Amino acid sequence: MRYIISGKNIDVTEGLKSAVYEKIGKLERYFTPDTEIHVTMSVEKERQRIEVTIPMKGTIIRAEQVSNDMYVSIDLVEEIIERQLRKYKNKLIEQKQAAINFNQAFIEDDYAEDDSIKIVKTKKFAIKPMDPEEACIQMELLGHNFFVYRNAETDEVNVVYKRKGNTYGLIEPEF
Repeated sequence: MRYIISGKNIDVTEGLKSAVYEKIGKLERYFTPDTEIHVTMSVEKERQRIEVTIPMKGTIIRAEQVSNDMYVSIDLVEEIIERQLRKYKNKLIEQKQAAINFNQAFIEDDYAEDDSIKIVKTKKFAIKPMDPEEACIQMELLGHNFFVYRNAETDEVNVVYKRKGNTYGLIEPEF
């Protein structure tokens, strides 16, 4: 696997790099050697955050972990990715494009699916054209942390969502 390691507000020392190679390296048994793994470490006050992103054709595997110690965060994020891979293995392999990134042994190994995705509620509603600011206001009035709406300018379906720190995000489709 090819590692791309970067840091924000932190010097990525050789000790941190070797911890990433050692822990995240456990995932090598799942992926082909040319798979890229993006690792971003950051420090905000006392919080040590690591974000691992594995882009593949048709999908992205991503995990983020925060703790008081970067080495603990590295351990935890590796466990999360491994759990995701085992849980969604069959669904990922069915996407033929993503399957080329996986090691053949992982594809052939039979993991029991412990949790299947169950949609327990379906909601239908009229989508009113509005701008992103109006959608944020509507989201706040409803008390939700996301809101789906039709963008009045582009006539496409967009999503606004609440982020940490009382900021908002906007998701626009890309074709």
